[in-house]
Order: sequence, then structure tokens, then C-alpha cells
Amino acid sequence: MQEVYEFLKACGTYYLATVEGDQPRVRPFGTIDLFEDKLYIQTGKVKEVSKQMAANPKVEISAFNGQNWIRVAGTAVRDDRVEAKAHMLDNYPDLKAMYSAEDDNTEVLYIKDATATISSFTAEPKVIKF
Repeated sequence: MQEVYEFLKACGTYYLATVEGDQPRVRPFGTIDLFEDKLYIQTGKVKEVSKQMAANPKVEISAFNGQNWIRVAGTAVRDDRVEAKAHMLDNYPDLKAMYSAEDDNTEVLYIKDATATISSFTAEPKVIKF
């Protein structure tokens, strides 16, 4: 999982795919965190992406670093604990202008039952499960 975290962190921007009914939805994200040995993302509960993950928690993350790309498929699980939210916000202090660990909008989710695949045009894919 550390390798997956470091890959996504180094990319800066990754793309999160969700489903709305039968329509896939993809958008850029930039928050990625390791907390209590789990890979976390962050959003706001008022956003459509939050509603999509609540209705169908299966997600996929994709990012490209210029040579290799990663796909992470798994299930997003909401963690409403203040400690998890605070950890994320401490690692992304610019978000504190919009979010608070104590508000009812800040949402952090960890990815469980995940399979990450790191691929390139020249090497065999590397699969990491966590």
C-alpha cells in the first residue's frame, strides 16, 4: 500500500471514477493520505461524488506519472471519525479554508478490498492488493 500511496502522492492529481445510475463519472482529485494503515481520499458530503459513492461505493482511481500508470479498484468506506478527518486536513492544510474536522461536510473515505495495478508500455504489470 505504501507504494500505491507514494505513486499517487507523486502524481499530485489522480482521477476518481464513480457511477451515477448507469453513467460513469470521472473527476480529478488531489488528496491522498495514509492513516492507520489505510489509503484515504477526501471530499465534501454536499458534492455529487459523495452521493455517488454513498449509492454505489465501488470506485476506481487512475493516475499517470509520465512513464507508468496506476489503476486502483476498490470499495470506498466513509470514516466519520474526527481523527481521520484531522489527519487528512493536517496533511493538506490549504483545505482548512474550506473544511474542518468537526464540520458535517468534510468526508474522508478509505479504500478497502483494493487491487492496484501499476503498468507501463515496457514492463509486466505489477499488482498490489490491500
